[in-house]
Amino acid sequence: GYINEFVSIYPSHSHRCVYISSDGGRMCRPYIIVKKGRPCVTQQHITELSNGTRTFEDFLHQGLIEYLDVNELNDSEIALYEEGCTKDTTHMEIEPFTLLGVCVGLVPYPHHNQSPRNTYQCAMGKQAMGTIGYNQRNRIDTLMYLLVYPHQPMVKSKTLDIIQFEKLPAGQNATVAVMSYSGYDIEDALIINKSSLDRAMTHVIFLHENETFDRVMGPSRDAKTGEIIWKHKVLDTDGICRAGEQVLDKQVLVNKSMPTITNQLTQTTAGQLNTTDYKDVPTSYHGPIPSYVEKVLISSTMEDAFLIKMLMRQTRRPEIGDKFSSRHGQKGVCGLIVNQEDMPFTDLGICPDIVTFGGSKVVDVCETLVNHGFNYAGKDFLTSGINGEPLSAYIYMGPVYYQKLKHMVLDKMHARAKGPRAVLTRQPTEGRSRDGGLRLGEMERDCLIGYGASMLIVERLMISSDAFEIDVCSKCGLIGYSGWFWGESFLIKF
Repeated sequence: GYINEFVSIYPSHSHRCVYISSDGGRMCRPYIIVKKGRPCVTQQHITELSNGTRTFEDFLHQGLIEYLDVNELNDSEIALYEEGCTKDTTHMEIEPFTLLGVCVGLVPYPHHNQSPRNTYQCAMGKQAMGTIGYNQRNRIDTLMYLLVYPHQPMVKSKTLDIIQFEKLPAGQNATVAVMSYSGYDIEDALIINKSSLDRAMTHVIFLHENETFDRVMGPSRDAKTGEIIWKHKVLDTDGICRAGEQVLDKQVLVNKSMPTITNQLTQTTAGQLNTTDYKDVPTSYHGPIPSYVEKVLISSTMEDAFLIKMLMRQTRRPEIGDKFSSRHGQKGVCGLIVNQEDMPFTDLGICPDIVTFGGSKVVDVCETLVNHGFNYAGKDFLTSGINGEPLSAYIYMGPVYYQKLKHMVLDKMHARAKGPRAVLTRQPTEGRSRDGGLRLGEMERDCLIGYGASMLIVERLMISSDAFEIDVCSKCGLIGYSGWFWGESFLIKF
């Protein structure tokens, strides 16, 4: 009979039995079978595969390659390369770099990093901004971050070439000096050269979508002057914002209205008009900095309703608090932006783009550096830009591929003095998007109780939250209502 290639058969010496697994969900990987210390796949087989005369299925059916699951791997001895095969070797890897996934495969020299650092880069590589596709300017995504001019990395891995990462890169080659230049680069912080930012280093185009439907009205005009009101300045005659317009906070993007009766409208008799009341519910722009209308798309929904999509654009310059990372899990936030004249410089006048947190380096490319006229450890003689004196140590400086991550201060900063309150509890709303308050939770309350700061607790939990004045009866102490009189007794405000 025929046994599927994904069926695993493995012995258990402790249980003195043979297990056969054919259930789904098992991770299986293909390996080259090794017999008597020699792999079954030869160069002739590879040539036939390249010519198209042999397929991958032929390798499986002829017993040259087989799939192994985790249980079978326990009883297998697997070599990475052909020269590592011995008489006890049972299988060989088809290609060693396939042990790693795509994300960690993009890390150059992962064996020189701590293993958690490679794991960090797997997560941060997905958050790096770059180019997402050749059609990126023709699509309307909910959120899209585009690096202004991404670079191809100078140091590559084999995986990077195979997946053609260079065609859609996500980072820039920055000249980095590894040193401590002030108190603003402590604990993974970075100091960035202001002139590099002026030259658009790590600038980002941030695109986000606004979507709406319902009946659209034209812009409203001032009754006295007849001019379009300020909130509707960016609207065209059809009530939809024009492409290319700058939009400020609280300005209307679409002047739409919706019916006050949301259920199905009643049937009208012949000759009668369907007079439905509409109320204005304009779609407005909310944001601390202005945006530009990149494009407007007018379409229809699945139910043939009128649909309007607007793509808003912001060009963002890096600022203090933005997150950056190299490809080795070395993440950090911008701690200070310094003028170029205050940055350290070499005797050739080269100024670093970024000054990172200090650390040590394992020297493994000494000869290459010396042959090209550099210091054997890659270090350089730098002069302070602040006082003009030579720095007291040689500084390691060179190009490093840096990624700008999607975590930006502009999307996260939030503060509130006065603002909206929830209808049910009369307490401040929750969340940055609703202009909510900052919650003083149970643990913070316990901390204040421990300090004995009773007046602060009253101020935070009552006065600044949901204080409310009521009328109380001076005789019975119950909550009353001003203006009501029962007999001779009367109500006093308390």
